[in-house]
Amino acid sequence: MLTQIKGLHHVTSMARDAAENNDFFTHTLGLRRVKKTVNFDAPDVYHLYYGDEQGTPGSVMTYFPFPNIARGRQGTGEVGTTAFSVPAGSLGWWEKHLAGKSVQGLERLEKFGEQRLFFRGPDGDGFTLVEAADDARPAWIGGGVPDEAAIHGFHSVAMRLQDVGATAELLKFMGYEQTDQSGNMRRFAVPGGNGAGIVDIETLPMVNFARQGAGSVHHVAFAVENRAKQLEVRRALMDTGYQVTPVIDRDYFWAIYFRTPGGVLFEVATNEPGFDRDEDRAHLGEALKLPSQHAHLRPYLEKHLAPLGA
Repeated sequence: MLTQIKGLHHVTSMARDAAENNDFFTHTLGLRRVKKTVNFDAPDVYHLYYGDEQGTPGSVMTYFPFPNIARGRQGTGEVGTTAFSVPAGSLGWWEKHLAGKSVQGLERLEKFGEQRLFFRGPDGDGFTLVEAADDARPAWIGGGVPDEAAIHGFHSVAMRLQDVGATAELLKFMGYEQTDQSGNMRRFAVPGGNGAGIVDIETLPMVNFARQGAGSVHHVAFAVENRAKQLEVRRALMDTGYQVTPVIDRDYFWAIYFRTPGGVLFEVATNEPGFDRDEDRAHLGEALKLPSQHAHLRPYLEKHLAPLGA
């Protein structure tokens, strides 16, 4: 069993409109845009990162906004819901705030004894705010959300799978333990994690596989401290039979990827070097940052990429 993985690092999804996406996460949810860059494989498409003040692993939601992309079809083999941690007693504020912003799908829920507020993002993305009384991670309050309600980072992700067995075994191998079960939902958590250490799995054997598009999670990334720990994880996964990519430099972290038995794409990402490697922390996410291999495209990209707004 692995001990290097400490919880979630980031969640990457797809969107249709960059400015709408930026407005939703920075103004509606009050997160900080910590990086404005481009997709490594499609440099004419933004890669936007939102999180806490410094983009701490376990707080960062990232997006590829592909103009005119079709909306995804929900189903199995995907992360269906991304959950954020908020202070106890704050859901009333959030419900009023989100309703005032015309956010769709608002629904109060209780799962595993936790008070939750479900809602949908601009592209139909599934999100939940979970009240967590003991989350000591600092919140970013520069986005206009008061401290007593502000998001502290991820709480969890929930995957929808046709069969839970092989993915449950993978999570256990990655250091997670099953901590609870309610109906067709099983909860896994990594002991001593980074505050974003929960993965829920909902088993839906009769539901068709999802089709990715706007509003779909592209991949979910798990955090390791550094490249040495990442290489240990990579070797162990390959020894177990997983097809794992070589280590890829993503400028702000190093990444490896592999496909899970249930169909979800997993990444293992390093906490180093962080989002302040090329920007002062006070100005994260303000300037367009380009990977070195795309630096020659700057004149074109600065004209081609749509303005995001403040």
